[in-house]
Amino acid sequence: MSPATQGLIVVVATLAVFVTGTPIAFGLGAVAVIFLVLFQGLDSLGVAAETLYSGLHDFTLVSIPMFIMMGAAIGSSPAGRDLYIALDRWLYRVPGGLVVSNLGACALFAALTGSSPATCAAIGKMGIPEMRRRGYPDDVATGSICAGGTLGILIPPSITFILYGIATETSIGRLFLAGIVPGILLTALFMAWTIFKIGRSGFRAYPPGFRYSWREKIEVLPKVLPFLFIVAAVMYVLYGGVATPSEAAGVGAALCVLLAVLLYRMWDPRAWWEILRATTRESVMIMMIIAASVLFGYMLTSLYITQTLAQAIADAQLNRWVLMAIVNLFLLVCGCFIPPAGIILMTAPILLPIVTAAGFDPIWFGVIVTINMEIGLITPPVGLNLFVVNSIVPDIPTKTVLLGSVPYVLCMVLAIALLCVFPGLATWLPDLLMGPVAPR
Repeated sequence: MSPATQGLIVVVATLAVFVTGTPIAFGLGAVAVIFLVLFQGLDSLGVAAETLYSGLHDFTLVSIPMFIMMGAAIGSSPAGRDLYIALDRWLYRVPGGLVVSNLGACALFAALTGSSPATCAAIGKMGIPEMRRRGYPDDVATGSICAGGTLGILIPPSITFILYGIATETSIGRLFLAGIVPGILLTALFMAWTIFKIGRSGFRAYPPGFRYSWREKIEVLPKVLPFLFIVAAVMYVLYGGVATPSEAAGVGAALCVLLAVLLYRMWDPRAWWEILRATTRESVMIMMIIAASVLFGYMLTSLYITQTLAQAIADAQLNRWVLMAIVNLFLLVCGCFIPPAGIILMTAPILLPIVTAAGFDPIWFGVIVTINMEIGLITPPVGLNLFVVNSIVPDIPTKTVLLGSVPYVLCMVLAIALLCVFPGLATWLPDLLMGPVAPR
């Protein structure tokens, strides 16, 4: 049987396993083991355990539970509420200021947690009811939170970038830097659309003449600025050569825990037990997906499926931008069915040699992949952020939430187009602070 036929069978079998709802780690591991035994015999199982272990034998992985712990500590505190209140008091005079405040809070909270569902839940629980109370349309209130929540996997620190860096052996520090400008760009596009839509409708959430005093604006800052300082400090020690990503993540997590205790009086052991439990559960889930994806990648390589695919694309002699369009379409379709961690760990090692051979920068490509994953977070049937928002306001139909998200999805597509035209938006800052990367 040819590698192409084997590859087609593997794709069909993998999709069939995911359709059944099997957890990604178990599904990938089962498919890998079955096809290794089927095409190479029982002797191939001898390397399965070693391959699984090698997938986790990387000190960089220590940063994952640390960043998750950092996000869990902040997400369980009222930090999201304080961010929302602070931005609302400073941006209330902007058309659609409350929605813009929510998007700004999502961007800042994303920088604190690195988690899209956590960002969506923390800001949405406060922001959506308040927007509805002040008369904003349901589709704008929910769609903006869905979109703002996706920033959690783009603005550093980002678990998605860590996974991409591990899967492709690219610098996590460069990836973090590469996500800053596109993250700001995407936030600006979200805000610009909101201001245009609300400004055109003439809607005002506050009565004419309403003003917040300077005292009211400033009094909300003391509980917000320390957390933002932590993010800035983590980025500084990471890029200043003071610490590795794992060490920076550990320090950031410890400082966030300390601030949660000191600022919000989170003394209850039961609350911290839940935080530790959630951190452990999510960390173990991601680690299992990493190990299974390494085994899955080994299976694809040992059956020459990856090499055959790369050779077929090279022989097709496609225009590099046609190739990139196909890759983007493939990632968008995958994002509709598979969570970001699974997609990146399965596809990045396969796609990266293809796109780098076509002359694309691997760091730039990591940003493109991540924005595609963001779109997947607000598109059915998986659409994790859709379900988070639906759990916050179950009386709003999912169709309304989805329609409200569509303009923001178009903003993400525009961001991808801008990054294709101006790749320096992603590569300029890493090259400036860390120097140009040597060609592979």
